[in-house]
Amino acid sequence: MDKFKKFCKNNTIWVVLIGFFILAAILSPNFLTWTNIKSVLMTESIIGILATGIMWCILSKGTDLSAGSMVALSSCIIASLTQLESYSMRMYPNLNMPIILAVLITLLVGAVVGAFNGCCVAYLKVPAFIATLGTQLICRAAAQIYTNAYPVPELKPGLKFLGQGMVFGVIPVLVLIFAIMLCISGFMLNFTRFGKNVFAIGGNDQAARVAGINVEFNQMCVFIFSSVCAALGGVLLAARSGVGNSAFGQSYELDAIAAATVGGTSQTGGVAKITGVIAGVLILGIVKNIMLLIGINAYWQNIVKGAIIIFAVVIDMRKNARKN
Repeated sequence: MDKFKKFCKNNTIWVVLIGFFILAAILSPNFLTWTNIKSVLMTESIIGILATGIMWCILSKGTDLSAGSMVALSSCIIASLTQLESYSMRMYPNLNMPIILAVLITLLVGAVVGAFNGCCVAYLKVPAFIATLGTQLICRAAAQIYTNAYPVPELKPGLKFLGQGMVFGVIPVLVLIFAIMLCISGFMLNFTRFGKNVFAIGGNDQAARVAGINVEFNQMCVFIFSSVCAALGGVLLAARSGVGNSAFGQSYELDAIAAATVGGTSQTGGVAKITGVIAGVLILGIVKNIMLLIGINAYWQNIVKGAIIIFAVVIDMRKNARKN
């Protein structure tokens, strides 16, 4: 019994996830169908990719409010670069660009936006909330100007495969890419000097500086990684929907922050687990899905999601209070 209590205490987030999964299965028989589970995984994979990046910002005592707008901008860029040659209402020059090159260019734009955020926060000492809020507005406006607020349709099948294709006819490519990003982020977090540096910066940036860590450079790298993850999310959202749109990504950054927070990433910095992010993404995904299946009004869905976020932050604060 003591071992069971200890296990539950050390793996609370996974116990909660299992509880929500069982509750969802009881409330709706449609929940356990493969079609529904696949839909949840594909929908939450994009939020999950954003969460793996924003987790780093929160870990370093920052945040990234520009991620949702970066999703919109990157979806428009990748769509404009990969439209079909036969599209008669083309708004952009026909570059006939290979898919891989178009994706790399889009991710590069994300890296530039992340570097801008990082420079503002690390070197100009602008609070992360304000810096990324400003970038949020800039990226959304840039997407609207770039497309004149029109959707960019008719994308090449090769790009659509990233968001709609299946591996072995069973595993969605979108979910596979999410899993790869989790592995990359987890490896960086646990087995690289960069990960140890960010943990140290989040715990005490002054002590990290005394220890010889280049705090500003590492902070900038954190925001670059977060923005690249958001750009990848935009690429995949365009691939899944078959269109780029400046309206994409609204509130995605809040969902990603929520997933990271519910997964145990401390808002005070210095604490994060990639497995916690996975659990947080799945918990919020299951909650949204089961409320949809049983017909709960969308407004109530946001209330429940908000309550879960507040509860997670309260638990985090109580843990920190006990440590101090």
